[in-house]
Amino acid sequence: MQADSNQNISISPAVSHSSALNAEQLKTYKTFTMIVYGAYALGLVLGGVPTIIGLIMAYVRRAEYAGTIYGLHLRFLIRTFWYGALWVLVGAILAMAYIGFVVVAVVGIWYIYRIVRGFLCLYDDKAPW
Repeated sequence: MQADSNQNISISPAVSHSSALNAEQLKTYKTFTMIVYGAYALGLVLGGVPTIIGLIMAYVRRAEYAGTIYGLHLRFLIRTFWYGALWVLVGAILAMAYIGFVVVAVVGIWYIYRIVRGFLCLYDDKAPW
């Protein structure tokens, strides 16, 4: 059997994926991503449960949103969670040396900054970085 020489192979599936989306799908993606940002922000007030729900939502949809700015936002949110969790753990360990409280406070400010900055970029239809 001979391979079909007329077959087009896309090197960047993200480009073909995003070009195939219509305006309604992109609006749905944006709304969903805003909800995930909202869950992360709500987690600051109500504890970690809404943030965990937002993290799960981001993981569930990240493959579907790949190649769009909304996929970048979900990746941004997932990284925000894991880096934040890592540094809070470091801060908790360093609390025995009385500097952990400073680390946790800085992580909190960084977390809020990323949520606000990411949401504003999303609102303006821009990538988070």
